[in-house]
Amino acid sequence: MKRNTFLALGAINGFLSVTFGAFGAHALKARIDASMLAAFHTGVEYHAVHALALLATGLLLKHHESPWLRRAGWLFLLGILLFSGSLYLLAVSGARGFGMVTPLGGLAFLGGWAALTIAAVKHGR
Repeated sequence: MKRNTFLALGAINGFLSVTFGAFGAHALKARIDASMLAAFHTGVEYHAVHALALLATGLLLKHHESPWLRRAGWLFLLGILLFSGSLYLLAVSGARGFGMVTPLGGLAFLGGWAALTIAAVKHGR
């Protein structure tokens, strides 16, 4: 796996978070109720933040190879897919079952931040 993988994934997800944010603000605003729009917006916020986390992970990997950094990157991506993706699907479809997946994405985000912390501590030695 190339060191630029997480830079590319971060850039792609940054693009997608802006795209979904614009879609929510313009196309969905008149089509779904306020609570579903808020859920969609939460998905966009976490998507954008973790796109930046992917970029940071990619930049760190360019300077220091670490299995913990790689784990962090994959967990951030998994979190985006599960957390933000489930909120997008919930808001657009109204199917409440997607909401059951959201906490798994949150756990993936937490795992990503924990892995990034471990990488920082191990690299600092």
